[in-house]
Amino acid sequence: MVSAPSSSGTPQDLSSPHRAAILAALERLIDVIAQLRHPETGCPWDLAQTPTSLIPYVIEEAYEVVDAIQVGEKDAIAEELGDLLLQVVLQAQVASDSGDFDLGTVATGIADKLVRRHPHIFGDATGETPEEVSQNWDRIKAAEKGIPHEPHRLTPKLVKYSRTLPPLMAASKISVKAAKAGFEWEDIDGVWDKFHEELDEFREALANEPKENQQAELGDLLFTLVNLARWYDLDPSEALQSTNRRFIKRFELVESVAEKPLGEYGIEELEALWQKAKAQLAKPQN
Repeated sequence: MVSAPSSSGTPQDLSSPHRAAILAALERLIDVIAQLRHPETGCPWDLAQTPTSLIPYVIEEAYEVVDAIQVGEKDAIAEELGDLLLQVVLQAQVASDSGDFDLGTVATGIADKLVRRHPHIFGDATGETPEEVSQNWDRIKAAEKGIPHEPHRLTPKLVKYSRTLPPLMAASKISVKAAKAGFEWEDIDGVWDKFHEELDEFREALANEPKENQQAELGDLLFTLVNLARWYDLDPSEALQSTNRRFIKRFELVESVAEKPLGEYGIEELEALWQKAKAQLAKPQN
C-alpha cells in the first residue's frame, strides 16, 4: 500500500534539481499572474476579467490542447498546456482577489479527491481493472455528494453529459449509453426511417412553424444523424472537424488565386474557383 501525500511531509524527490526547477517555474507563473492582477500596477485587461468573462478562453484553450495532441507536435502541446494552465491560475487569482478561494485551495482539493477516490492505491481497497477502478470512483463520488449510488440508473450521467460536454460530443455519449441500456433500433433500416421522418418534420417546421419548433426539429435531426454515425462506427465530432479543416484549406486556396475580393465575384464564378481548389487538393501530394 502506498502512503497518501500529506501536508506535513514532502515526497523524497522534492529536493531533486528537476523537481525544484518545476516548482520554481510554477511559482514564477503564480507571481507573474499576481502582478498582472495587482490593483495599482497591474494590466488593465487582466484586472477587468471575471470568472465569467474568462469562460470563452478556458474553452478555447482546452480545444487547442486537444488539437495539439491530435497533431502530435510536442512543442505545440507544451505551449497549449501552458495556455490552459494560465487559465487555471488566472481563475484562481481572480477568486483569491475576491476572497473566495486561492490556488492552494484548488490544488489541495484535487489532490485530496484523487487520494479518496483511489483507495486501491492509497488504501486497502482492490482495483485490478479499469472497470473496477471506475466503479469504485462512482461509488465514492456518490457517497461524498450524499446521493444514492445507482450504477444501473443512467439519467444522472446523461444529464452530466448534456451540461458539461460540447453538444455533438454529448449527443454521441448519450446515444451510446442509451443503446447499451436497450434503447435501440432493431436494425439500421429503423435508423434510416427515423432520419427521413425527422427530415420531413424539420422541413415542415421550416415552412409552417415558429423558430422554437424549427430549432427543436433541427436538434432531433442532428441527434438522429449522430445515431446513424454510431451504427456505422463513425465519430461525428471527428467527421465535422475534418470537414471544417477541408473547407478552410479549399477556402484558403480560393483566396490565394482570386484576383479581386471574393465579394465581387458572382456565385457561379465562386463555384468554379471552389471546384478548382477542391480538385487541386484532391491530387496526390508528392
